[in-house]
Amino acid sequence: MDQFKQISTFAEVAARGSLSAAARAEGIAPAMIGRRLDALEERLGVKLLQRTTRKIALTNEGAAFLEDCQRILADLEDAESAVSERSARASGDLLISAPAGFGRQHVAPLVPSFLAEHRDVTLTLNLNDRIADVIGEGIDVAIRIATLTDSNLVSVKLADNDRVIVAAPAYLRRHGTPQTPDELARHNCLAISSEGSQRGWTLKQSGKVSVFKVGGNMVCNDGEVLHNWALNGKGLAWRSMWEVGAAIEAGELVTVLDKFAAPAPSIYAVFAQRRHLPLRIRAFVDFLRHAYAQPEYWKRNG
Repeated sequence: MDQFKQISTFAEVAARGSLSAAARAEGIAPAMIGRRLDALEERLGVKLLQRTTRKIALTNEGAAFLEDCQRILADLEDAESAVSERSARASGDLLISAPAGFGRQHVAPLVPSFLAEHRDVTLTLNLNDRIADVIGEGIDVAIRIATLTDSNLVSVKLADNDRVIVAAPAYLRRHGTPQTPDELARHNCLAISSEGSQRGWTLKQSGKVSVFKVGGNMVCNDGEVLHNWALNGKGLAWRSMWEVGAAIEAGELVTVLDKFAAPAPSIYAVFAQRRHLPLRIRAFVDFLRHAYAQPEYWKRNG
């Protein structure tokens, strides 16, 4: 407590420009302010302020230390505000954006439960595979499965996004199980297309991440279609665990080439930077994180 008082007093003196002004703000004697500063400088072993009877000035060390103190005090203020807001009720409108497939399977089903807990919140969910402009479109929270680069946005990791190659047991009985990525060339690979071009599959071989070009007689731009084709034994598919986890758990799909799996971008909630984040946004993000953190969630809902 004494250390915090010393820091807050130092920041107050620097802001007001004199010991007497800081003392008046706290309602104590200037001598008490002086003793706190003396104790702080003695504890740190460095001179923070040059003091005369007429004015004070920060030393170079004092100026650097002041920046850290102001950040600490601001963080404390934010923490106190957050605690106060949590005791209040979340309310207002929420605009949520999510990729179509993931949103249908892992956001939309959770919305009713969230709103049952937060009855003063209304929610609009937009499902679209394009990258939404969070700030320009006034989106409160966007769910993204991608490498994030926009420094104007805050990101919170919701879950990992492990990707696996799967096939129905019947397909593997007919065509065999590939043992290396090179063997994909002789299999019917159910690839996703993007803007007319077929995407390769990213795998790790000999310590190096590579994109393997695959081929097959069935290509689609919709992941759910590829999932269903795989379930029907039409070929191999490279899918996210959030989509196929339940089918794997049920034995309807089998993973292959697991030891060649490469890291994939995680699942994030992103939102615009704000000094005081509305409780409804924080509550929604926390709700998703808690749901996705349950050990059985992906097996049950994938």
